[in-house]
Amino acid sequence: MLRQTMMAVAIAALCAGNAVAAVSAEEAKLLSTTLTPVGAERAGNKEGTIPAWTGGLTTIPAGYQKGSGLRPDPFAPDKPRLTITGKDLAAHADKLTAGTQELLKRYPTMRLDVYPTHRPVHFPKRIVDNTLKNATQAKAIEGGVGIENALPGFPFPIPKSGAEAMWNHLMRYNGFAFSVKYDNWNVDSAGVPTLALTADAWQEFPLQDPKKTDVAQPKDGYWKLKLLYSGPARRAGEALMGFDAVNPLAQPRRAWQYLPGQRRVKLAPDIAYDTPNPGSAGIATYDEGFLFNGALDRYDWKLVGKKEMYVPYNNYRFATSKPADITKPNHANPDLLRWELHRVWVVEATLAPGKRHIYAKRTYYLDEDSWIALASDNYDARGQLFTAGFDIMTFAYENQATLNDTYMIYNFPIGAYTVSGLSGHHFGVKFGDPLPASQWAAEALAGAGVR
Repeated sequence: MLRQTMMAVAIAALCAGNAVAAVSAEEAKLLSTTLTPVGAERAGNKEGTIPAWTGGLTTIPAGYQKGSGLRPDPFAPDKPRLTITGKDLAAHADKLTAGTQELLKRYPTMRLDVYPTHRPVHFPKRIVDNTLKNATQAKAIEGGVGIENALPGFPFPIPKSGAEAMWNHLMRYNGFAFSVKYDNWNVDSAGVPTLALTADAWQEFPLQDPKKTDVAQPKDGYWKLKLLYSGPARRAGEALMGFDAVNPLAQPRRAWQYLPGQRRVKLAPDIAYDTPNPGSAGIATYDEGFLFNGALDRYDWKLVGKKEMYVPYNNYRFATSKPADITKPNHANPDLLRWELHRVWVVEATLAPGKRHIYAKRTYYLDEDSWIALASDNYDARGQLFTAGFDIMTFAYENQATLNDTYMIYNFPIGAYTVSGLSGHHFGVKFGDPLPASQWAAEALAGAGVR
């Protein structure tokens, strides 16, 4: 059974075209009492299988080397407290996503090793302080498609709509800037893994600039992405760059692509929504990156409530493993994947009237502590489960930031899956200074992509 949150507030739908009022000052006080600073429940569950949040992981493991992009697992000594296979599905179905259930039904080799739950996530003081202010001043506008009056931080720690909850995912705290070299691997229905791409990537989150103290303006970007492809040979020299703004109706996504064969940079408006992502060989769409990215305008978003679910969590071992050890037939290697019981916000997206997308319905499971989408279920127009996504979330304890750059998408009609963002065999994810502004110009993409 889905249950209401502990604050016992009614979940209200967004009124299209109007700004939705922020929560009252009295309700916002919950963020320093029964709720964490970003809106999670401080208390554990009654069974004791979800612990109380006590401030997060504040001690950096002894094995961590300053400046490294590879993070030792602070929970490595843990042993599974529960293992779930297809034989146990009925007993645990209420805590499993539709995609997880489908994997267990299809593949006898699929299993979930459920470990003790840890809640390491916490954020810098400026993010906490701004989130408290956002609770009473940030608003969703244009039917939830845009936001206004939001300071750097989570805009809606006490969400009243599905769109507000999804904005928390879009505005999640991944730090200010980081770089990573990563691989995408696709595993076909015969179980054969293929390297789809190797790329150097830079992600920046301009609103998280420690120097920024004012609210975001409609055309302000909250996410910047730059990719330079180095492999395999057929894709070497390609480059891609994109920007997302806080009000996509005022400033739609801007994207550019450089293809060596064309020797020019071109606008790429199709790098969005349900355009198939070539890096996944058609297994996933562009807006399935990080389980969801981009504008909210094609769906009506419903906040269903809170639920305890078994989800991938604290996957440090997976994040540092080699692709050959991960990409097994039918599903990722269960020996490397850590599952935990966590409370998640369940958000349902239904295709809006007059809008088009290959997915008619989507369900997202957002972590209460980080607001990251940990899992997703995507259904076609017939109501059949089409794809399912899982995020490989870790907490970058040295930077008080979450990382969700690695994720998996399973495509059930073709029996294949893709794993994106594998970087542990390279140098991992490194936080650093943002790129110079000149490196974010479209003309810079051509020079960077020449091979």
